[in-house]
Amino acid sequence: MKIVTLGEIMLRLSTPGNTRFVQSDSFDVVYGGGEANVAVSLANYGHDAYYVTKLPKHEIGQAAVNALRRFGVHTDYIVRGGERIGIYYLETGASMRPSKIVYDRAHSAIAEAGVEEFDFDVIMEGAHWFHWSGITPAISAAGAQLTKAACIAAKKHGVRVSCDLNYRKKLWTPQQAQAVMRDLMQYVDVCIGNEEDAELCLGFKPEGTDVTSGKLDLDGYKKIFAQMREQFGFKTVCTTLRESFSATHNGWSALIYDGQQFYQSRRYDIEPIVDRVGGGDSFSAGLIHGLLTMDSQEEALEFAVAASALKHTIHGDFNLVSEQEVQALAGGDGSGRVQR
Repeated sequence: MKIVTLGEIMLRLSTPGNTRFVQSDSFDVVYGGGEANVAVSLANYGHDAYYVTKLPKHEIGQAAVNALRRFGVHTDYIVRGGERIGIYYLETGASMRPSKIVYDRAHSAIAEAGVEEFDFDVIMEGAHWFHWSGITPAISAAGAQLTKAACIAAKKHGVRVSCDLNYRKKLWTPQQAQAVMRDLMQYVDVCIGNEEDAELCLGFKPEGTDVTSGKLDLDGYKKIFAQMREQFGFKTVCTTLRESFSATHNGWSALIYDGQQFYQSRRYDIEPIVDRVGGGDSFSAGLIHGLLTMDSQEEALEFAVAASALKHTIHGDFNLVSEQEVQALAGGDGSGRVQR
């Protein structure tokens, strides 16, 4: 199936192991970014995943294109031009010390791209799904315009649209986010996000819930999901639930609601975490794959949660697992035994 994602792929420079920025003499290099991570996962699951962005014509821009092609993502719709690729620096935390990210992404090629540079009618033709995240409209006013144009074209061509709210406080304020995101929700069929994203991007907050401590009021979530569906017309609302005991030990599960059935997934205890960056993106990709190919939202959610649990064990932004590996974990095989 043809699936389109739109966003910014960045050069990631991370300190080796768990070293700090101030003590590192070198960086490990990988490429990643919200919607690019989703595209790679979906390509791994056998879909025709197309990634839309703009990258400079120089060698670093080409390296980013090559990183996508390496894992089977179609790059036909990537526009070349602009001055720079966005960069982010990652210091991986351990135990009670959290990970830290420093952005250097202002004036990147996609942040300054114009709507006229993309033929979204061609891009969305024959597509089954379009996915974007709140990061893309947050990077610039041009990014917001690009996102809206893509959404309009997707709905024109009858394409299902999903959004991972993905609030980033280093990119905009809650007031700025809500001014943009609430308008864009009119195009969204499947809304994905955690409780913080829903509050900061849309102004919805479940009462009596503290995910960090493991305290969940499921009735509160169901009520807020119903309100979100009523206000924005979502067909499906989904949230991930991360219990953060430390930088290297998390609980992980999710909830989904389609207006009829409200379902809570199996919970995974992830310890030790190798790399949690891209965990939410791997969840979005798993959910999209599940909703497109499986018989029920329960199956789709279990696949998504298992896929994202596995991502926490893989270095880099991309979730490099197969559908069979995810199905094995979702089916209960979490032993980690050597496969011979």
